[in-house]
Amino acid sequence: MGMSTLNVRKIDVYDPVNPPICTSCGKIIAPGEKATAFLCPSCGKAIIWRCAKCRTQGTPYTCPNCGFTGP
Repeated sequence: MGMSTLNVRKIDVYDPVNPPICTSCGKIIAPGEKATAFLCPSCGKAIIWRCAKCRTQGTPYTCPNCGFTGP
């Protein structure tokens, strides 16, 4: 398979990135951090991100889609 048949796009250092943000505290989640992501248990439409600190402390989160609050 030659390169002409692949849809290849080079990544530029100026390409915008959208790092995950903890739903509880609003902190940017760094690559390699022991965070978790799951769909909202109530609506199943929003992704809930939790950083390692909020997970261990049981900090509440609120779904941005339906307003469900979890532990």
